[in-house]
Amino acid sequence: MVLFNDNEIRKALVTVSVEQVLHDIGTPTYEKVIHQLYQEYHCYLPDCFEHPEYLNKILKQLFGNSYLTIVDSIKNRLKDFSSQKSINDFLVSVSK
Repeated sequence: MVLFNDNEIRKALVTVSVEQVLHDIGTPTYEKVIHQLYQEYHCYLPDCFEHPEYLNKILKQLFGNSYLTIVDSIKNRLKDFSSQKSINDFLVSVSK
């Protein structure tokens, strides 16, 4: 039996939420963000849970001020979990 700790579950929740928001915008958008994350930081989307500043910088580079619309969508998907410190910390950092 595989057991996951709370932090791994939160990380997965954030990753899936970000993936869904990016896919809702369009697959090319998702692929562009994933490509830029790897190209600039040698990381993948789940790594953004510990390093939300990476996602923040990529979204700003690709979308300018429109990145806030994407961040708002991510916040909306995670609103029921935003009282949890690690998720709130992610949301605050990705919003800066």
